[in-house]
Amino acid sequence: MKSNFKILFILLIFNILFNSTIAQTVEKRAIPEGGALLKIEITSKGDTLFLADMPGLHVFPRTSYSAAGVRFYEKTVRDVKKTLPLAKVVGEEIAKTNRILITLKTDKERKEYLDAFEKQIFNQYEPIIRNMTRSQGKMLIKLIDRQCQLTSYDIIRIYKGGVTAFFWQGIAKIFSTDLKVEYDPEGEDKQLEQIIELIEAGQL
Repeated sequence: MKSNFKILFILLIFNILFNSTIAQTVEKRAIPEGGALLKIEITSKGDTLFLADMPGLHVFPRTSYSAAGVRFYEKTVRDVKKTLPLAKVVGEEIAKTNRILITLKTDKERKEYLDAFEKQIFNQYEPIIRNMTRSQGKMLIKLIDRQCQLTSYDIIRIYKGGVTAFFWQGIAKIFSTDLKVEYDPEGEDKQLEQIIELIEAGQL
């Protein structure tokens, strides 16, 4: 019994000593020469290590190294950088609109709000969209579906009715565009999704 108690006591002392000397992260921060504010770690030998969190690195295989493939890739990157921020704005505006609509009590109030909102959005973003190329317009329609989980056609149909959605779908067809197009990150839009991930990670 005494032997077991002695072993337990030795283990307890060893644990205290071990925990006091093991390398431990100190909740302090320091700035190395020419560097940024970082956490520091002091080891059992008294050495000071600087710790930095690094973002994940996305690596995808290139599907084509031909001149045409490179041009297509660069054009897609350009179009995504132009349209992705606007698609995100659309998602934010729809979320905000839904929050407001549920507070309105009558159809008349909701219609008046949507009409005013439509006018505001048109005045604010029409000049930006007017300066887009046809390929960027198609890209925006796809990215809106990616951001909102709704096609542009469905968004118009929900907020402005089926007749209005049908009208704008007809206009879109004249310009070889389809408001019903869906985003397919596992299929035809797989490379596009990779480009978006690289842009959002700051790698492009």
